[in-house]
Amino acid sequence: MPHRWTLATVSSVQLAAQAVGHVVALRRRRHFDVPFLTGSPEHLVRDWLWFGTAYSAPPYLLGPQLWATARLWRGEDDRARRVLRRLGTGLAVGYPSERCSRDRVRPGGFDPVETPVVVAGWGGALALAVLARR
Repeated sequence: MPHRWTLATVSSVQLAAQAVGHVVALRRRRHFDVPFLTGSPEHLVRDWLWFGTAYSAPPYLLGPQLWATARLWRGEDDRARRVLRRLGTGLAVGYPSERCSRDRVRPGGFDPVETPVVVAGWGGALALAVLARR
């Protein structure tokens, strides 16, 4: 069962990174900006409901992650593991699609607040995708 604890812990850390990322995005007005669609700083909260922010996923992705993490803390759950694998895979692709995230991990783009949020969130997403495999 140690694998279940590891997966639940990684998911919890990734959720915490998204929570911090959401606060940072709201305070610094970092709207979502992906290659095919861009939000606006004026509609940051409304856009978060559908598309997320530059550093956090929308609530319809956070809800299933919270559910799956809670299920894993209670015991082994194959369905929760599959949910986390899919979410981790999607988030692992989502982080580098965001312009602000790409800027923060490039040389010369370091920000003492935003870069650690991006690294923790993206790293957690990658770890979820890998650890949630059978």
